Amino acid sequence: MKKLVSLAIFSIVMLLGVQTASAQSSDELAARKKPEVVAKAQVADLSKKLELNGDQQRAMFRAIVAKEVNYKKHVTGKDSNSKEVIDNKKKFDESYVASVKKILTDKQFAIWQKMQNN
Repeated sequence: MKKLVSLAIFSIVMLLGVQTASAQSSDELAARKKPEVVAKAQVADLSKKLELNGDQQRAMFRAIVAKEVNYKKHVTGKDSNSKEVIDNKKKFDESYVASVKKILTDKQFAIWQKMQNN
C-alpha cells in the first residue's frame, strides 16, 4: 500500500513538472516573437552589414519595433486578401522605408535596398 501511495505521489509530481516545463517553453516562444526581440536581432544583423553607428542603431530599432507592432495589430493573423489588410501593409511598409531612408546614409540605404530585394 505504501508503494502504491508513493508511486501515485511521484506520478503527480512528475506530471506537474512536465506541465511547468512546457509552459516555460511556450513563454520562450512568445518572447522570441516580441517586436523588441525581433528588432534587436535585425539591428544586430544590419549593424554588421551596414556598419551602423550608435544613433543609427537606436533609430533603426525604433523603426523596426514600430513596424512590427503595426504588423501585429493590423496585418498578422488577418485575411491577407482583405483590402484593409493590403492597404495597411502597404502603408506600414512605405512608412518603414521612409524612416530607414532618413536614418541611413545614401550608400547604406542603397545596400539596404539590395538586401531587401534578395
